[in-house]
Parts: sequence; C-alpha cells; structure tokens
Amino acid sequence: MPNITLHRVTLSGHSHRVETFLHLLGLPYTAVDVDLLHGAHRQPDFLALNPFGEVPVLQDGDLTLADSNAILVYLASRYGGPRWHVTDPAVAARVQRWLSVAAGELRFGPGLARVAVLFKKPLDLAPLIERSHVLLGLMERQLADRPFLTGDEVTIADLANYAYSARAPEGHVSLADYPNVRAWHARVEALPGFLPFPVMPVGLNAA
Repeated sequence: MPNITLHRVTLSGHSHRVETFLHLLGLPYTAVDVDLLHGAHRQPDFLALNPFGEVPVLQDGDLTLADSNAILVYLASRYGGPRWHVTDPAVAARVQRWLSVAAGELRFGPGLARVAVLFKKPLDLAPLIERSHVLLGLMERQLADRPFLTGDEVTIADLANYAYSARAPEGHVSLADYPNVRAWHARVEALPGFLPFPVMPVGLNAA
C-alpha cells in the first residue's frame, strides 16, 4: 500500500485537483492542512518540502513532489492504470497543452480573480475578469463537440482545469454564457469518487 501524505489548503484549487485525483484513484492518504494565514508555508520545515513555499506538496514514501500538475502526472503514471496513464503521443500532447493552460491562463485569470475577492487582495479585477472570459470562451468552443477537454475520455487535464473555472463566479466571473463549460463541470463532478470543492459566498455567489 502507498504511504501518501498530502500537504494542502482546502480552499486551494491547486490542492483540490490533487486531492480529487487521490479520491478518484481510491488511494488512501493523510491530509496535512497548511496554515497559510499564519505563514506556515514560509517556515523552514515546509520550505524543505517545497522551496517555493506553495501548496500542494505530496509525499509518497521517500518521494516528495511539489507543483500540482507535476503531482497529477506522477499519480497518473504511478497509480492511474490504463484509464489515466495516457500513452498515445497526440493525446499526451493535448493533455500537456491543457496542463499549461491550468498553470497559465486559468491561474492568472479566474484563479487570481477568485483570490482577489475571496481573500480581499488589492488587485485590479477588471483585467482579470476580461482575461477569464477570453479563456472561458475558448473552453466553450473546445467543448462544443467533445465531453472533455482533450476528447471523449476524462484526463488529468480536466481535473487541473476544473476548480478555478467552476468557482469563477467567486471572482465576479459569470458562467451564464458558457453552457458547454457548465455541462463539462457537471460531467467532472459526476465522476465516481469526485471530491466536491467548497462553494464560498463571495463574488457572484454572495447573494
């Protein structure tokens, strides 16, 4: 049996994508909550795990991994079996493309807008909201003829892009004009073992 520990923050979409995958794979793990509010991620013991001071961090026996997308790749390769471990070169390339989107456009669009509202950060929301709608429009077109981001089957790309797009309204980004995106969210949420991501009463969810 694996000996897995996940250092997480429950409101972090980066943590959620990893924790959801652990649930989908049916892997037992120990969760350790990192107190960002009081700077636990800047303490020497945590920086020894991830010098960037970011969650999540996954420990599997003697192996320590940081970066949520890297962790997804590891888990898919190590424990995912044929369903999750993509070997077709073209599909693998499409998965990597969407992992890059999760680390770029998603993080610095809907993700950052949500952070600004949820944690009351002094950021200019207008460009973040505009950037978010550009990405959601692209996703809407991508999902017009396929159930998941890379094709007919769910991949780790869907897990990586789910949380911050699903909670975009918490950053004042409406999903009303994106029915394909909302249907995709529902398909991800219907996966056996899916772990719900908390809905916070902020942004468009405040009413």
